[in-house]
Amino acid sequence: MEGVKNSVAPTPSDCLVFDVNGETFEVTEIDPSTTLLEFLRTRTPFKSVKLGCGEGGCGACLVLLSKYNPVLKQIESYTGSSCLTLLCSVNGCSVTTSEGLGNSKDGFHPIHQRFAGFHASQCGFCTPGMCMSLFSALANAEKSHCSQTSPGFSTLTVSEAEKAITGNLCRCTGYRPIADACKSFAADVDLEDLGINAFWQKGDTKEVKVSKLPAYNPQDHTCPYTEVLKDEYKSTRILNVKKYSWYTPVTIEELRNLLHSGIVENGAKIKLVVGNTGDGYYKETEKYDKYIDLRYIPELSVVKKDNSGIEFGAALPISKVIIYLKEESKSNLSSGGDLVFTRIADHMEKIASGFIRNSASLGGNLVMAQRKNFPSDIATILLAVGSSVSMLTGNKQEKITFEEFLYRPPIDPKDVLLGVHIPFLEPTRIHGSVQSNWGLLFETYRAAPRPLGNALPYLNAAFLADICCDKNGILVNHVRLAFGAYGTKHATRARKVEEYLAGKKLSVRVLDEAVKLLKDAVVSEDGTSHPAYRKSLAVSFLFSFLIDLCGGSSKDLNESLLEQAAKSNKDTDTSPMRNPPLLSSAKQVVESSKDYHPVGEPMPKVGAAIQASGEAVYVDDIPSPPNCLHGALICSTKPLVRVKGISFDSKPKPSGVAAVISTKDIPEGGENIGGTAFFGPEPLFAGDIARFAGDVIAFVVADTQMHANFAATTAHVDYDTEGLDPPILTVEEAVKKSSFFDVPPHLCPKEVGDFSKGLAEADHKILSAEINLGSQYYFYMETQTALAIPDEDNSMVVYISIQCPEFAHIAIARCLGIPEHNVRVITRRLGGGFGGKILKAMTVATACALAAHKLRRPVRSYLDRKTDMIIAGGRHPMKITYSVGFKSNGKVTALHLDILINAGISEDVSPFMPHGIITALKKYNWGVLSFDIKLCKTNHSSKSAMRAPGDVQGSFIAEAILERVASMLSMEVDSVRNINFHTYDSLKLFYADAAGDLIEYTLPSIWDKVASSSGFMQNIANIEQFNRSSIWRKRGVSRVPIVYQVSLGKVPAKVSILWDGSIVVEVGGIEMGQGLWTKVKQATAYALSLIQCDGTEDLVEKVRVVQSDTLSLVQGGMTSGSTSSESSCAAVRQCCNILVERLASLKKTLQEKVGSVKWNDLILQAHNHSINLAAHSYFVPEGSTSYLNYGAVVSQVEVNVLTGETTILRTDMIYDCGQSMNPAVDLGQIEGAFVQGLGFFMLEEYLANEDGLMITDSTWTYKIPTLDTIPKQFNVEVLNSGHHQNRILSSKACGEPPLLMAVSVYCATRAAINEARKQLKSWGAVEGTDPTFLLDVPATLPVVKQLCGLNAVEMYLKSRLSHSGS
Repeated sequence: MEGVKNSVAPTPSDCLVFDVNGETFEVTEIDPSTTLLEFLRTRTPFKSVKLGCGEGGCGACLVLLSKYNPVLKQIESYTGSSCLTLLCSVNGCSVTTSEGLGNSKDGFHPIHQRFAGFHASQCGFCTPGMCMSLFSALANAEKSHCSQTSPGFSTLTVSEAEKAITGNLCRCTGYRPIADACKSFAADVDLEDLGINAFWQKGDTKEVKVSKLPAYNPQDHTCPYTEVLKDEYKSTRILNVKKYSWYTPVTIEELRNLLHSGIVENGAKIKLVVGNTGDGYYKETEKYDKYIDLRYIPELSVVKKDNSGIEFGAALPISKVIIYLKEESKSNLSSGGDLVFTRIADHMEKIASGFIRNSASLGGNLVMAQRKNFPSDIATILLAVGSSVSMLTGNKQEKITFEEFLYRPPIDPKDVLLGVHIPFLEPTRIHGSVQSNWGLLFETYRAAPRPLGNALPYLNAAFLADICCDKNGILVNHVRLAFGAYGTKHATRARKVEEYLAGKKLSVRVLDEAVKLLKDAVVSEDGTSHPAYRKSLAVSFLFSFLIDLCGGSSKDLNESLLEQAAKSNKDTDTSPMRNPPLLSSAKQVVESSKDYHPVGEPMPKVGAAIQASGEAVYVDDIPSPPNCLHGALICSTKPLVRVKGISFDSKPKPSGVAAVISTKDIPEGGENIGGTAFFGPEPLFAGDIARFAGDVIAFVVADTQMHANFAATTAHVDYDTEGLDPPILTVEEAVKKSSFFDVPPHLCPKEVGDFSKGLAEADHKILSAEINLGSQYYFYMETQTALAIPDEDNSMVVYISIQCPEFAHIAIARCLGIPEHNVRVITRRLGGGFGGKILKAMTVATACALAAHKLRRPVRSYLDRKTDMIIAGGRHPMKITYSVGFKSNGKVTALHLDILINAGISEDVSPFMPHGIITALKKYNWGVLSFDIKLCKTNHSSKSAMRAPGDVQGSFIAEAILERVASMLSMEVDSVRNINFHTYDSLKLFYADAAGDLIEYTLPSIWDKVASSSGFMQNIANIEQFNRSSIWRKRGVSRVPIVYQVSLGKVPAKVSILWDGSIVVEVGGIEMGQGLWTKVKQATAYALSLIQCDGTEDLVEKVRVVQSDTLSLVQGGMTSGSTSSESSCAAVRQCCNILVERLASLKKTLQEKVGSVKWNDLILQAHNHSINLAAHSYFVPEGSTSYLNYGAVVSQVEVNVLTGETTILRTDMIYDCGQSMNPAVDLGQIEGAFVQGLGFFMLEEYLANEDGLMITDSTWTYKIPTLDTIPKQFNVEVLNSGHHQNRILSSKACGEPPLLMAVSVYCATRAAINEARKQLKSWGAVEGTDPTFLLDVPATLPVVKQLCGLNAVEMYLKSRLSHSGS
């Protein structure tokens, strides 16, 4: 582990050279700010690296970086975020993308095959990045594990396989199938634990299962394209190019000379580069003059150890620091040091994600903390252990304490952190020796939205204690208490608490006094979110640490109050830093149907393998045509303001800018229209007045997307509010000003009964209770994007990622003032939609088309994540006021609702909201139901449809009301749900024709079945026992039903049979991950197989579904509402029936001549006989277009009373899919919808500032679920409820309804909180113990902790003091 300098002198080079998938690139001209991602996507054919966030927060852009280490004489490989990696820093590297692992031409890698076979790819946008994370883990496991493993498996463990993808985001799948695909490579995997897949059948032996898995051989399937790196001369070539402004010093002396030479004088802005990951947090809005790469200075990348401790070079990646710390802790060379190093390493693994830690340097993290007040975990830890640092300051090197470094004024950009020294720590010595009863204890803590990192903490802490144990108790000799990330500039030490505890014997009174002192010490700065919660966390962590100290006390203290607390603490594993298990085994129950074969078969999703390899083409993957320009939106940051002008810092315009497009550029005859849907058009540009924060003011067009984004970011908009009314920013203000949108009468839901009569029958009443619900962002992995290409005769071809190409077609034609036949809109697939790619997608497409029309050049745009989040709108926030009457047994007699929906500035799809809310709410028999729903017009961005729009809110409102009723009656809420369950008669009353026949009402049987399969009643008993014995963790369980009404839509289709018998299908429905193309393919094969000739058994392999083209297939409509797959299949069947009818007589004739007829022969003869083998149809549903979907779920959670963290222990779901068209696809939809709902109820805060501008606008501030936040055990049954005569192929919808079931986690969390509040009351608390409390949505850590008691520790100590009489 000792540092060794390079044995081979680096050779300067003036040319950037690296390999990508075995192809060598030599770059002589490049902007040093260019990222690897930008180069790969614009200068190479490799498009698997996707831009998901540009912040290193999602994993979509991952590549494998390999470099030869001449010192160790081996190749080092690791994953890195190409969106942050500067291109110049990959000099001498080999870059591997997912295409490089395998592809459709050369053969797929087993990773690609297993991802496809385990149904682990839906929209597919995140899949290549997932594959690279797993590939890196496999490659490194082969190097680090020496053990032998069975053929077909890696030495990777299940735990390592899961953790490999914890930093990757997926919005579609719910993660469970991705984890299964990864775990299938693990040496210790139990194949029985893996879910449904395309490889083996139920009942196969282990040997058969292994034989059916795509073969994996570590020798054949790891680290391609790296042999070339073993050229030692190449490996030591460094980039030193003045024309790039990129410099690579190889000694500290060179660095010093460079920093103080004429090159960087005269105010030149310099950037010191190691991993460049800081750009993910601190976005660059300025240009640097010089870049200095620090990675080739040996002293900055070595580890030195002496008797005093270990010094880590500041340029070492955090991941390498973790490895060294773990190695040192295993060596046990120092007393107490092994504990410290283990804890530091464990904590560091919770920082960022693995692929960021691979690039981010130790020094970079600390410099950000020192200079920019970054909330660093590492800084807090180093402060606690008494570290020191070495620095290059001016012309001198100095060594100072870490505390001194942290609290200096922000260091100069020319000052360089060289190394960090962590001392070996030992207990206090007496007469030169360590006493046997003396010990050193060290612990670290953090509380964050995600347990395993990839999220900044609300507070972090690190504590070091030197203690002495004897028969009289625990004596604290001295202690260091460091806290950070709680809203101060830097990590701090609680010195008064340290001084108080020094020399004290631990007791309840000492703990109580320490807590009081700590509360005075931990004070957040003004403007910090959740300051009280952060203070409470500090108390909880200190309490947990001191109680843990008591766990080692002598037997004489076993009956003491502290010993009891310590036992409870350890039994329930309070410390947030312990490594939690991720997923346990889960069951997926699916039943295939043979009635319409191959419909009903769980075949893999169409295109899954090319999605995994990165070959699937999304809009931004289409190569830019010659002379293509790139655009970015300039948006207002203020609501209801006059726009006086736009200016830029650099005159006349920033680099590369070609034009700024606005209303003035709309051609004569055109209109200022950016989108149109059901309720009229929306403007493209704000014009003179920006109506809301996020309103599009202009579209800046430049030579690259980076230049366009930079120009948009640095644009200055001059605002004026003179003569304008104040904006309407709340629903209350909208009511005062009567600012509403109308709901068309045919969309108004129907009331049930007479409210006054129903209320009169009640024994109890709750009047005017309030519920507030916030918004949610779609977080599709692919942001809004379009490419517009001018065509001949004043035409325009536009490629868009959109759910409704037809509407975009109309909007573009109207904006440009050209006939609709001069516009062609093409959509192949979406990288996620969820309702978010409707009107907002049109805005981007229309802007591109307008710019292309004006400039007569192709124009494309791919929104950066921040802009996308600002304009998206998202789910509708709302305020609900309800009055409810009910009997003493819990039966509700009447419910009235007043709902104020924040619709934003325009209708969008908001008039559909009341219907969605009420139909979902009607899942219970309310006796009487009345309501007054208002769509409030406010100065916010238009809220739009988001998966289960209105329904998720309505279902939640129903549960919140019954929870309140149960609390008031002191009843079990499950009993209240039962008594308000619909009979079939009441179901018909509330849902009318949508209720269908009695046989279709499967909810009662599902309700009972899920109770049985989940062990619901036994769980209740077990949880009661757990809660009695556990102080600091409480559990809750909840069973919830859902009823979801859907309506079939109109969809066109066209089926064509080619000469070789292959089939091409076009449908109006858009593939966006939901498996629509897969089901259409199956339905086509089934319908054509009815011709009953030989060779149709494998017809599904002959079917290809192609992209949507609005000139080829008109009236495409909108893909939404969960039923587009069904309707598309119905339309395809109509086409196929026409074709079968046309072929029938020819088949009969051929049969009479030759006997059996083969499909290919039949089709060839049909062509020769001039039979029309193309059929078009337009499916229009007949009769009742609506039906109900049913499901039920049981969820069990555990709440950490000290931190507010909620862990989902288990979820059991049963969902009625009718006869599923594809159980594997539908299972993925069910799980994915549930996890997206989980985000809404538990994690995702889509927040705006006082002007309505979104401030949770990045992966740093907006947290969707990750693998470590889903249920530990996730059991799902896709119920086959048999033949449904009125359904298409007997199937039922599944895209949106399961999202509603995530409320079960919320309700279980509320139950656990209620137990904590009962306990709080038993300790003497008065406030915060009312059982009728409302748990806010989302139920984040601060929300949960507040309801569990921000003062829980203080109340506990107070009660113990009272109990002891001291």
